[in-house]
Amino acid sequence: MTTSTAPLRIHLIRHGETEWSLSGQHTGSTDIPLTARGEGEARELAQRLQDVSFARVLSSPLLRARRTCELAIPDVAPEIEADLAEWDYGDYEGLQTPAILRSRPGWNLFLDGGLNGETSAQVSERADRLIARLRKMDGNVAVFSHGHFGRVLATRWIGLPLSKAGHFLLGTASVSIFGYDPHHPDVAVIERWNAISQERFDPGNSPLIERWENEGGEIPHQQMRRKNF
Repeated sequence: MTTSTAPLRIHLIRHGETEWSLSGQHTGSTDIPLTARGEGEARELAQRLQDVSFARVLSSPLLRARRTCELAIPDVAPEIEADLAEWDYGDYEGLQTPAILRSRPGWNLFLDGGLNGETSAQVSERADRLIARLRKMDGNVAVFSHGHFGRVLATRWIGLPLSKAGHFLLGTASVSIFGYDPHHPDVAVIERWNAISQERFDPGNSPLIERWENEGGEIPHQQMRRKNF
């Protein structure tokens, strides 16, 4: 890691594949490991991120995020940040979305939260608390987190209500970059979204947004690759 007074650029990195992300089961506090392919995805991240000098590296306390961090940014012990943990789904932990909808028609996580878990207001407050701390940092900051909380973080970074988080789809082992408009430094922006290719991340690259994923899981990794990205 390096000491930097450069403009803040947050690299949000979702963990690699797990058995439950593959099956579409909601995975909050269940501390399951990466699959072999998930570990491979994390090692690919090391190649993509090798040109970036990080001033800080933060990780969710959950194993799948910590292991992704360990493989993606070797030799750096991350700061464990409890607020980067995934949404607490309560009684919906381990369930797929269709099963939840059968018992609760019209359910939307970003509006309704998890039954006996975190409410949408609680998760939004958690994201805002984390963002307030992140905004005091400088330079490139890596944060290793999860699918739904990552979507919440993006939504709140640009000041949208949590109800809009459903429009931000996020695949495993993806990298997204948050920062500020260089011409309007008070305007928070999403420079890059859900990038999952072999591209290396150069801080000078032009902004680009890509979106993929399905609710509660992800499109199989090989299907999400794009030939020219």
